[in-house]
Amino acid sequence: MDNNEKSFKENRIREIVTIYYSQPEIKRFLYEFAEKREVVPRYYESFGKRPDTFQFQNDILEHVKRGATSFHCSQELWKDPLEINLELSRKEFDELREGWDLLLDIDSKYLEYSKIYAKLLIEALEFHGIKNLGVKFSGSKGFHIIIPWEAFPKEVYNQKTKDMFPEWPKMICQYLDNMIKPRLTEYIFQNQSLKELAEKTEKKESELIIDECLSCNREAIKKFQITWICQSCNDIEVIRIGKNRIPKCPNENCRKDMTELFKEEILFCDYCNFNFKDNPEMFAKFKQKSEILIEADLVLVSPRHLFRMPYSLHEKTALVSIVIEKDKIEDFQISDAKPFKFQVRNYYNKPKENEAKNLLLQALDWYEQKKQEELIIQEKKEYLSKNLPIENKKDSGFKKIQISNPSEEIFTPQIKLLLQGMNQDGRKRALMILISFFKSLGLSDLEIEKRIFEWNEKNYIPIKKGYIISQLSWYKKNPNRLPPNFNNPIYKELGVDKPDKLAMETKNPVGYSIKKYFMMRK
Repeated sequence: MDNNEKSFKENRIREIVTIYYSQPEIKRFLYEFAEKREVVPRYYESFGKRPDTFQFQNDILEHVKRGATSFHCSQELWKDPLEINLELSRKEFDELREGWDLLLDIDSKYLEYSKIYAKLLIEALEFHGIKNLGVKFSGSKGFHIIIPWEAFPKEVYNQKTKDMFPEWPKMICQYLDNMIKPRLTEYIFQNQSLKELAEKTEKKESELIIDECLSCNREAIKKFQITWICQSCNDIEVIRIGKNRIPKCPNENCRKDMTELFKEEILFCDYCNFNFKDNPEMFAKFKQKSEILIEADLVLVSPRHLFRMPYSLHEKTALVSIVIEKDKIEDFQISDAKPFKFQVRNYYNKPKENEAKNLLLQALDWYEQKKQEELIIQEKKEYLSKNLPIENKKDSGFKKIQISNPSEEIFTPQIKLLLQGMNQDGRKRALMILISFFKSLGLSDLEIEKRIFEWNEKNYIPIKKGYIISQLSWYKKNPNRLPPNFNNPIYKELGVDKPDKLAMETKNPVGYSIKKYFMMRK
């Protein structure tokens, strides 16, 4: 940014800061939202001293008089923010902290993609039972979604939730990001052509194309697609790929040589018979898991992480970080965030008790599984390489094993106990374990549905059919999730932690069943 541009942007915001922050409803909102939070003013390019907070409403204007252009606050809630000291130990920080809000910071270069990500993120949160959340525009090209501290359980796995900052919020962010990213790329490609994507991301179309088929991962080759026309019949066209020999007119009454009308070089996969013209998604770089060009992401939290306060100005855009109704994100336009144009709305909605418990537990289970997954896969590959015939050893990866319609003989003791039905709380968590277990073993969707509904009838209170269907639907879109490992406390909490010898020798219920399956075959 050159000095002229910087000077223009700074002057633009300084012309409005005093009158903007003098508005009674803005002062009141900022002051009330700041309760128990560390609050730091920003003086265009530099931040004020830390720790700091608002003790009176008039503190806001005092900061503005000294040159403040925006205000940022912590997602951590403190007994007294002014007691924060960098020399405090971890234990002293935990004692001072009363809780933390989950702040999901969607960061993207492109507002339209941030809107899509925010929409999918809200769907994911609602899938986990979270209805009371707040959404606000970041002031630039992103959004901030907040889940209040009161929505989380105060203790999980004998750990005080308030003390697990920033570890648990980070795990939740990673879990949600992993859940949404595949859907994000699918959603964008379904609604936009590669050309439109290139225009929005300000990239050349060629930069978004790879010379590899995403279906088989084989190298694609370049061929010519030629459009031929019959000069006699005039309205008859023939399109051929990779053949330069002049074709005859397909009209039996004509059969004259056709004339080349148009020639175009395209990517072609001989193995899958895909070509870029008809199947562009098979050669699109952003479809690769390793290189997604959407560039929307969740910013991971860190200790004393600050975010722009609702209804604070943004230095670079002179726009307001306004609160948006969650079902109006797609309708949001930049002009809606101009100062003095909006209506002040509540950002912090009071949640139900333990509303976010399911989200937290699922994220912790996912993270634990993620850590162990590579070790488990490697362990099963080693076992299979020793026990399978030579011709079956190639590509015998753990995830590729499918056991059609397995009997309960190969199930772990824990799974067998769960299948007897739940006579206590924990039905939804048991449902998650069973679906992921059956899915990982390769059962068909119809077979899984049949077994799950049979299991549900055995529960002391059956789960509502609609909830089960929604879970089955989610696992169809997210099939590669293993059930929790045996060392996960969930089995003890559900009263089924009764392993046999083989279970103590393996890490995961799926690995157990695969081992037992091949042992029984031998």
